[in-house]
Amino acid sequence: MPALVSSARPQPQSRPEGSRPAPPIGIECVPNFSEGRRAATLDGLQVSIQSAGAALLDVHADPDHNRSVFTCAGSERELELGVARAAAWAMENIDLRAHRGAHPRIGAIDVIPVVPLVRNSTPACLRLARSLAQALWHDLGLPVYLYGSAARIAERARLETVRKIGFERLRELVRAGRVQPDVGGPELHPTAGACCVGVREPMVAFNVLFDARNALAASAIAKAVRQSSGGLKGVKALGLYMASADRAQVSMNITRLDRVNVADAYDAVCAEAAERGVAVLGSELVGLAPRAALGAHPERLRIRGFHPRMLLENRLRSC
Repeated sequence: MPALVSSARPQPQSRPEGSRPAPPIGIECVPNFSEGRRAATLDGLQVSIQSAGAALLDVHADPDHNRSVFTCAGSERELELGVARAAAWAMENIDLRAHRGAHPRIGAIDVIPVVPLVRNSTPACLRLARSLAQALWHDLGLPVYLYGSAARIAERARLETVRKIGFERLRELVRAGRVQPDVGGPELHPTAGACCVGVREPMVAFNVLFDARNALAASAIAKAVRQSSGGLKGVKALGLYMASADRAQVSMNITRLDRVNVADAYDAVCAEAAERGVAVLGSELVGLAPRAALGAHPERLRIRGFHPRMLLENRLRSC
């Protein structure tokens, strides 16, 4: 996989005397694409996102999930143009009828979370989400389901309500007149499916890796720690098998960082693994994480390849 994001730290630029510092970037956007293997397609997505001036903070591509997560930040206009262009590239280069991967998905560009980074930026995030949804349908013919704070239907506020259905089954349900998109339709795009677009608070995607050669134990651990089964507040978790490493993992989204941080989730997974006699090999971040979310001693989380550039604050500062 090529190095899609430079780790070099930019040198600070001097400002003319008396000038004001640039305002902080208020909006983060984290589009997820159903492609984690083909370098040429990933390169095209990167070029598309950056073409309108948005800052690309991080790229995480996983061949087992066959999925990539692009973290970018900028103005409403920069993000709308860049993400829409990336969606067009994805639709030209990703065919869900032939796509296989461990991660649930309904679209070539599967989900577009818009995240407020500063106080009072939520209205701008909602405008961006709604504008993107309209552009995806009117310009590209891609239907959209709205989630999070942008949801039109209360039960769709939770992303997994629609996404867990999967492209193949969702296509059948839509054809039967059920689970209709919020924008566009009535049917899904034949090769690119649909996209979930929403506004949410900052979260962390985090995986814990095990010395186990099937997903049975990982699935049991995931069930024990996720909120929907009585586990940790704001934790969503799946147990998955990673064919390339012949190992299992618990894949988590930690969505209530005010209640549960990454260290809390890691400790809970380790405790459940110990009860089942499963060894923990380490962990990985998917995308970036706020520094406070990692707890007081991030080194004990055994995050593979950990580097300060994995912290959201550091990448934003480099912009």
